[in-house]
Amino acid sequence: MGKIIFITGTDTGVGKTVMTALLLHHLRQAGCNALAMKPFCSGSRADVRLLHGLQKGLLTLDEINPFFFKKPVAPAAAGGRRKTIRLDTVLRKIRVVGPRCDVLLVEGSGGVLVPLGKNYTVADLISKLRCSTVIVSRNRLGTINHTMLTIKALQAVGIKRLNVVLVEDKKPDFSAHSNAKMIKKMAPWAPIFMIPNLGLGASKGAVIKINAIFLKITLARILKDDILHSFFRIAGGIN
Repeated sequence: MGKIIFITGTDTGVGKTVMTALLLHHLRQAGCNALAMKPFCSGSRADVRLLHGLQKGLLTLDEINPFFFKKPVAPAAAGGRRKTIRLDTVLRKIRVVGPRCDVLLVEGSGGVLVPLGKNYTVADLISKLRCSTVIVSRNRLGTINHTMLTIKALQAVGIKRLNVVLVEDKKPDFSAHSNAKMIKKMAPWAPIFMIPNLGLGASKGAVIKINAIFLKITLARILKDDILHSFFRIAGGIN
């Protein structure tokens, strides 16, 4: 089973897919056999197609996204009683892909307490995977509360290895200057990284590739732990 990194967020639309795509392209360019999944997707499969293109079709759309719902609501609500998806079914879909790569990026849906099925949430899925986690958050007023609630929810299910990525707004408000500092005071053990606003076209494949070069050092630092560091040291990707 390859190493799993889960990318979650403080809300929907905070930049999880862009972050997943950036990490995916960065890893693959460094010579790492990385793949990415988004097990649950509601409303549109545009995010899934982006990931599909960046991994050269090594996974089918259904392997990347085994559970798709046309209604743009939480998966548990979109599926209804007739399409209840068991947690062990989700884990099985992920574990089928895991052995095919060195690193598997798994993107969540919305925030960590979004219900995915009967009696389980995104946080419960992360807990079962026992993986390191990247929290994507908007760097604006309110993010301290949202980020700390997300951290505490993950701590409650036993997740200790996590990074926080604050994404700048197009027009940063006054809080943007102090948010990272305040979160660091409240969770001093959690590394915090800053990503600039990447514009409206940030989710396009060609733009992802350009921005991955621009953000190469930051992406490497987000990924840098004992296992990945060993891989990149051998491959010559991180000094």
